[in-house]
Amino acid sequence: MATVSATTTLAASQAAVWAQVSDPRQLARWWPKVVRVELHGNVAFSEVLTTDKGRDVRADFVTAESNEPHRWRFVQELEETPFAAVLRESQTTVELVPSGDNATVLTIELERKPRGLGRFGGPMMKRAAKRQLGEALVRLEEIHGTVN
Repeated sequence: MATVSATTTLAASQAAVWAQVSDPRQLARWWPKVVRVELHGNVAFSEVLTTDKGRDVRADFVTAESNEPHRWRFVQELEETPFAAVLRESQTTVELVPSGDNATVLTIELERKPRGLGRFGGPMMKRAAKRQLGEALVRLEEIHGTVN
């Protein structure tokens, strides 16, 4: 299993950060490689991602938990997708904790359970997840600012 998390303190209220990070339509602004999001009802959505080679890939998700304004967890639907060949499970958890008057501690955790030969790529999967989280936090810091 590859579980990676990253934390930052943003110079914005918990409500402002929640509005950004819990709205799938906003993912293209801050989540790496997402070019657009399509909503499917109230809890399901699809990300259209661009690969390093310029190809578009679709990834489907469902909200598994939404505890406004503290925690949002979404799970990737893997069955009958290309991702199923390498992943048994993939979920993302976003947690927000107020910090002072106008600041929010944001933690994002990626949990991915590899399948088949993907089990042997754990270190590579962790590095990729760390890179992805780092890019996401930088974009959110650019949007909301940081607390020094």
